[in-house]
Amino acid sequence: MGLPPGHVTAVPGLSRAAQLKALGNGIVPLQAATAVEHLAQRARARGAPIPALIDIDP
Repeated sequence: MGLPPGHVTAVPGLSRAAQLKALGNGIVPLQAATAVEHLAQRARARGAPIPALIDIDP
């Protein structure tokens, strides 16, 4: 999901519920980036002057 292994789960004594609460909406950073890029591509296809948001080509 774009976070290093153990980012929250390696904290000793943190319950599953507390782990999920600590992550909050931050659990989906790659999905959010993909969604924003997809929406920008759709807007560009309709003629909106939106610059590239994510440079995925080296």
